[in-house]
Amino acid sequence: MNPTVGWIRELAAAWGVPGLLVPLVPFLLLLIALYAVIGLAAYGVRRRWPRADQAVAFWLFISPWLIGFAIFTVGPMASSIYVSLTSWDLITPPKYVGIANYTEAFQDPRVGQALKVTLLYGVISVPLQTALAFVVALLLNTELPGMRLFRTIWYLPSLVSGVAQMVLFLWVFNPQYGLANDVLGKLGIEGPGWFNDASWALPTVILMSLWTVGGAMVIYLAGLKDVPPNLYEAAAIDGAGRLRMFWHVTLPQMSPIILFNALTGIIGSLQIFTQGFVTNGGPKDSLLFFVYYLYDNAFQNFRMGYASALAWILFVVILALTAVTFRGSAFAVYYETELTTRRKRRAR
Repeated sequence: MNPTVGWIRELAAAWGVPGLLVPLVPFLLLLIALYAVIGLAAYGVRRRWPRADQAVAFWLFISPWLIGFAIFTVGPMASSIYVSLTSWDLITPPKYVGIANYTEAFQDPRVGQALKVTLLYGVISVPLQTALAFVVALLLNTELPGMRLFRTIWYLPSLVSGVAQMVLFLWVFNPQYGLANDVLGKLGIEGPGWFNDASWALPTVILMSLWTVGGAMVIYLAGLKDVPPNLYEAAAIDGAGRLRMFWHVTLPQMSPIILFNALTGIIGSLQIFTQGFVTNGGPKDSLLFFVYYLYDNAFQNFRMGYASALAWILFVVILALTAVTFRGSAFAVYYETELTTRRKRRAR
């Protein structure tokens, strides 16, 4: 350990800093010193050159973020590329193996199962979440008494952590004493095994995902509030009914927000982890999500090189699906600014 760092830790311990926070003290002091230097430099520039280009001040003030981004994001990403080309168990030194980890990944049947489960979850859950959030936003886009309370109730589940959600739904969907099967039993219907049944585990997780559409609902609600009222007034004058207003006014105006929620939903669905972790992959790997399999290789089997290769494979999959979604959105998403630009070009 660096003597200076050791001295700072001893000093922090002497001051009564809790033991778990002692290792963070040198890092926090470094951040404070960095921000102080940047602030003094920016102040000096403004004092010496009062009319200096604002770009100088901009780069000085943004430099702490850029430094943090380089250290904590770009650095680890670059390191993971190198690690993916090695065999490393966190104990012995990394051994270069070339593309062996990637070759193994394409031959690993569990990678195929993980991709299948993850993509199937995304294909089903994202459209359902997007549609449900939009419908709920339409219903809550009124000024009736108590509407704020209903909006809050719909939004609150999205604040619950993934582990807490799983604990709740493991009870709700328990085959013996769960709430779901209790209700079905009173209706004379024999309930399924839910998480304990390989054929029902993934549909159960998809049902769970519909409980947390509150975040997307709030974004839709903000977009609906931003639709110009004069568009509806003009449509009403032209004799349009509610359905035609929705189809020709609401949907086009909301299409960029629908695209945003769909994209974030796709990216989030491909990174689902908690449900697979809590259920240990589910019966017969029915909940073997890709990120959970990556975690299992990294922190259970200590195959850091193989796990890094899986991480980059997932990155490429997310990048490809995002690009395809953006490409397809060109035919379905309406942007007012683009329409204005086209009109100006035609006028010229």
